[in-house]
Amino acid sequence: MTSSLVQSVDWLTIAPPTLTAVIALVVLVADLFVPEERKQLLGWTAIGGLTAAVALLVPLRAGDRSTFCLTADTQVRACSYTADHFTLVIQLLVLGGALLTALLSLTETREKLPAGEFWFLLLSSAAGAALLPASRDLATLVVALEVASLPAFALVGLKRGDRRSGEAALKFFLSSVTATAVTLLGVSFVYAATGTLHLTELAQRLDDVPGQLQTLAESGVALTLVGFAFKTAAVPFHFWVPDTYVGAPLPVAAYLSVVGKAVGFTGLILVTVVAFPSYADVWGPALAVLAALTMTAGNVAALRQVSTRAWSAVRLLAWSSVAQAGYLLVPIAAAAYSSDDQIGATVAYALMYAVVNLGAFAVVALVARSHPDNRIADYRGLYATSPAAALALAFFLLNLAGLPPGIIGLFAKVTVFSAAVDAGLGWLAVIMGINVVIALYYYLRWTALLFRTPEGAAVEKAAPRSPAPITLAIALTAAAGAVLSGYPQFALRFAANSLF
Repeated sequence: MTSSLVQSVDWLTIAPPTLTAVIALVVLVADLFVPEERKQLLGWTAIGGLTAAVALLVPLRAGDRSTFCLTADTQVRACSYTADHFTLVIQLLVLGGALLTALLSLTETREKLPAGEFWFLLLSSAAGAALLPASRDLATLVVALEVASLPAFALVGLKRGDRRSGEAALKFFLSSVTATAVTLLGVSFVYAATGTLHLTELAQRLDDVPGQLQTLAESGVALTLVGFAFKTAAVPFHFWVPDTYVGAPLPVAAYLSVVGKAVGFTGLILVTVVAFPSYADVWGPALAVLAALTMTAGNVAALRQVSTRAWSAVRLLAWSSVAQAGYLLVPIAAAAYSSDDQIGATVAYALMYAVVNLGAFAVVALVARSHPDNRIADYRGLYATSPAAALALAFFLLNLAGLPPGIIGLFAKVTVFSAAVDAGLGWLAVIMGINVVIALYYYLRWTALLFRTPEGAAVEKAAPRSPAPITLAIALTAAAGAVLSGYPQFALRFAANSLF
């Protein structure tokens, strides 16, 4: 087959990540000229750019556009960028998550963090994260993954003079670079065995790999999955999570817990379901075992958090995010045993998780203003001093636990559970059920603490002052969670229609 190197370019199709990258450059240059007392303009510029990028998804809602395609006399063209429904849903999640992170960060950049560098790095990472779900060849996929990851290393270590921040950034960097090196080795093996990098062509050529290249192809498939497993914080690639979340600025920890995880799961879905379906017998069992180990390790570690330990609230959310990664892996593993439709469960769960986890981090960021050590014990009696924040956090935690009134959390867990059962993975469904019960304990323990009587001097302690951007972030996530809980079918139908 011969193909031309002439590629078509549809600028509207690539507009969301492109605009985000352009605004990042605008902020970087503007930082040189904007006086110190007006640095907040950079933050509002970033928020405006992210809002416009989200709005640019509307003209693409049909989900039928592709660009950077090789022209050839074949019925199916190999394209490097595809804006299908799956792409648009993940881009909405990523850009919306970055927008909420930006709201949480306005106060931080005014008081603690260098504004210009922060906004440039955040927008750059968001541009890479928005590019990744549209990538349909391994080269673009790896580049998008690194564009999303490299600025994140710097964001984690941006608290100048903070030893924990530097240590967290170093751990994150070293672990990620190792995983990336292994992934690139896997990509090179796959390319050597097939002669192509386009995902749709890989799916066809891996069906007919010559016998002498079979081991090379299998090794390449396994190694390629390592980098994406790291990004999802799956066991045994999860050790960086708690220290990184504690050392990072809280908005950055929130960003990593949602957008960083979305990047990993999106890449994992693309390489398994789209590129390597013929090797489902390799990655299916592996992901099923990873899912069981990840949800168990995350929940057991979260259960062991001591409420009086410094930063225990952030550590609990960090280990909780590891456990949630295990649940998210279940439908991807199930797709190896049944059909690609199972991926809709992962997308639905990711939408729920993004909304409520960002909301939980927003309340944690609020409480941290009056309790810098952010211990779980500091939340005792929060309802007495800040009823709205306590109710919002209780709602978010109940969603993560899968309990009413967080109906969307319950529906999402049932959907994931059904995916495992339908695929014949009964043992994985049983392990998931046990882990859900374990998680109930630490979520409910924290929720109950919010409504207990404050101790001693804490009774008269003033409510934490809530800056407008943090209040807006809490309100938006609570409203989104309430809408999804009132009409959970919307998220499930939306996710089901997002498949490629």
